Amino acid sequence: MKKVLVTGALGQIGSELVLRLRKDLGVDNVVATDIKRIEDNEVVTDGVFEILDVMDYNKFLQLAKDSNVDTIIHLAALLSATAEKNPQLGWSLNMQGLVNGLEVARELDAKFFAPSSIAAFGNDTPKDNTPQDTLMRPSTMYGVTKVAGELLCDYYHTKYGLDTRSVRFPGLISHKVLPGGGTTDYAVHIYYDALKYGKYTSFIAEGTYMDMMYMDDAIDAVVDLLNADSSKLKHRNSFNIAAMSFEPEQIAASIRKYIPNFEMDYDVDPVRQGIANSWPNSIDSTCATEEWGFEPKFDLDKMTKTMLDELSKKEI
Repeated sequence: MKKVLVTGALGQIGSELVLRLRKDLGVDNVVATDIKRIEDNEVVTDGVFEILDVMDYNKFLQLAKDSNVDTIIHLAALLSATAEKNPQLGWSLNMQGLVNGLEVARELDAKFFAPSSIAAFGNDTPKDNTPQDTLMRPSTMYGVTKVAGELLCDYYHTKYGLDTRSVRFPGLISHKVLPGGGTTDYAVHIYYDALKYGKYTSFIAEGTYMDMMYMDDAIDAVVDLLNADSSKLKHRNSFNIAAMSFEPEQIAASIRKYIPNFEMDYDVDPVRQGIANSWPNSIDSTCATEEWGFEPKFDLDKMTKTMLDELSKKEI
């Protein structure tokens, strides 16, 4: 991995991954792209940034060729709750954008990474310590596109020898950029409201466990997997990864260690709750650890302290 093109670079993951890659590879060796431009965003202002609609294959290919990239990180997608509001758009963007990215990578013989998600699992998947290889019949359009995407990336690896790699992200928590329409978003919003209002109303019900990860661990996972020895990878698309599993009251209890009077109540969103109920309570990431050394550094309390410390420095 010497020169990288990142799609969806202004999203929750891309905003931090681009900065890490620029630090590792050099500013000129990371081409950040998105369908829009945010002028005061450091992803746009502090390095190479190009407007790219991933549905436009010809522009996608030309940009990758002109930039002489050897790796494509494809993050552009419609997330779970947003895709349920417009499932046709979810399928169109998530699948055609992925196909375009794979075809560009095949044309250039570039390494290819596109994340999957715990949304790939479904109601019939074992809920606790969900295995790496298990039944996957999701009940959301986002989940359907993730399962199809995993299979498609494996197909391109088997059929064309393309070096495809992926992880199944849990809910991701970050202080830098708000998430964009996912079911696990409450675990980010709760920190903002704790500092701003001293209280939070959760749209996810008490007792609902979901896997989560602090963004630093997620970024490390992407970089470590892309740098891993290809011959040691047995699964490729996609690896289970997780750092912690908790329900809303547990994150509230962690916040009260620093904000003792913090209060939380519930106003459950039936759509997002239904999605959450179909996902695992916890997943087994043993294969990622064994095949490329995945090892998260943040637990719930360490993450809470970091989130509150960092958000306290911002105007929220």
